[in-house]
Amino acid sequence: MKIRNVKSSDYKLIIPVLNDWWNGRQMTDKLPKLFFDHFQETSYIVEENGEIVGFLIGFLSQTRNNEAYIHFVGIHPKYRQIGIGRKLYLTFFNKVQENGVKTVRCVTSPENKNSIAYHTKLGFVIEKGNTIVDGIDVHSNYDGVKQNRVLFVKTL
Repeated sequence: MKIRNVKSSDYKLIIPVLNDWWNGRQMTDKLPKLFFDHFQETSYIVEENGEIVGFLIGFLSQTRNNEAYIHFVGIHPKYRQIGIGRKLYLTFFNKVQENGVKTVRCVTSPENKNSIAYHTKLGFVIEKGNTIVDGIDVHSNYDGVKQNRVLFVKTL
């Protein structure tokens, strides 16, 4: 498997399969093309025999100089549980540390129990929210009305 930086042209390869990777859940609107155009140095693709099997879209914060943010990570369902996600995260961590970053943040929905478990396993801490849902701190209406989110932070 090969990890490389994203290219603008990767967008047209990922978008058609993205909802399938999430079992039909509508995800394409959460991943605009601008990420593939403007954050190539901190976003990655994993390929196996020329096929994209995973990706991570992340960036350095423009507001907080020593922080970075992971916006979106996807792994082809047939390639899960073999360490691709961990390799992507470690690649991102190494890159942002080269830029003096000591804090990485990311967000997920409270319903995404797999994401919550995965991020805590990677050493992310759930930030205190304004409500508790199923024992987890949640930020109500974070992304709009009824768009509750779990916020994570990791110190590198």
